[in-house]
Amino acid sequence: MEAAVLEEYGSTPQFGEFEDPPADGVAIVDVDVAGLNPVDQAIASGRIPGRRPPLPSVPGLEGVGTVDGRRVYFDTPVAPFGSMGERVPVERGELIEVPDGVADGLAVSFGIAGLAAWLSLTWRAELQPGESVLVLGSSGALGQIAVQGARLLGAGRVVAAARDSASLERARDELGADAVVQLGGEGDATEHLKEAGGGGFDVVVDPLWGEPALAAIGALNEEGRLIQVGNSAGQSVDLPTRGFRNQLGRIIGHTNFKTSRERKREAFMAMCRHALAGELKVEVEGVPLRDIGRAWRLESPHRKVVIEVSPDTSGGAAELPAGGDVEAESEAAATEAGRIGGNVPPLSDDPAREPLEEAGEGESEGQELTEQALRDAAE
Repeated sequence: MEAAVLEEYGSTPQFGEFEDPPADGVAIVDVDVAGLNPVDQAIASGRIPGRRPPLPSVPGLEGVGTVDGRRVYFDTPVAPFGSMGERVPVERGELIEVPDGVADGLAVSFGIAGLAAWLSLTWRAELQPGESVLVLGSSGALGQIAVQGARLLGAGRVVAAARDSASLERARDELGADAVVQLGGEGDATEHLKEAGGGGFDVVVDPLWGEPALAAIGALNEEGRLIQVGNSAGQSVDLPTRGFRNQLGRIIGHTNFKTSRERKREAFMAMCRHALAGELKVEVEGVPLRDIGRAWRLESPHRKVVIEVSPDTSGGAAELPAGGDVEAESEAAATEAGRIGGNVPPLSDDPAREPLEEAGEGESEGQELTEQALRDAAE
């Protein structure tokens, strides 16, 4: 089968052929799209304890495909197979049905990134109607879903915080944020956050840690909760205890790896229902499997990167033409957008990339290892 193949730890997977998975008591999923997340790159680096993949192997934890004519989402492939191959073995009990009408790209966005956002609000924070919510790193897929999710779950005030000004405008104008704060600017960050929040926050969703988290902790209301889901802005902070103690504040960890399948399924289906109602959307960037090398090196924290593994069975996925024909590329990209959902910019007309400073795709175990692995590869 065609697949992205990882030959060495820390290297970039290459498009090629890999053995077909055996059907030994498991479901064989015909993969349509795979999600590309920082945690995938961290696992491929070989540096996550207990998650060192065999070599060679196919990377990728999550994807959307079909089994016996049913569309399913999965995030627990059986090694050495991963989601970035045409077929992948998955335990049947781990599959989650994807409702009709939810595009592939949206469905995979509701996986690793979406679950981290949604469960941070519902399960870990136990968000109550009328409470105020701050979403750090709101430009990433996790942040986009958390902003919208907070509004859908009844938050009284929602504030988005990130570095990218364009994504902040989108959070305010399209995703339902009441106010936005640009991180990294001048002045007292805690005071900026408090002002935007109308005095403070009951819940903070934090995929960043580092200085942004420290500022957010200072802006917590009494008995406020910071839900910690990633550390792309730093591994540690110097947290003064007196102020935090007097706030009766709580820092609560979250990882999808420690979440039950049933809880994941309920959250996934809730997001799909809101998507079908037109209430939940994510910016998606699709890249063909044959361009896995390019996708692996993309620094695109403001979109969900989706690997298009299999062509559209209704007539074939649009191929991006060579030769720099931007008009033709735009037409092909628009066709593909209808299949995977979201915006798919032509690859040759791609905007300038920014560092993975706000990605926070829901798994704190992967962030710092991903960035180091990318630096090592560059050297």
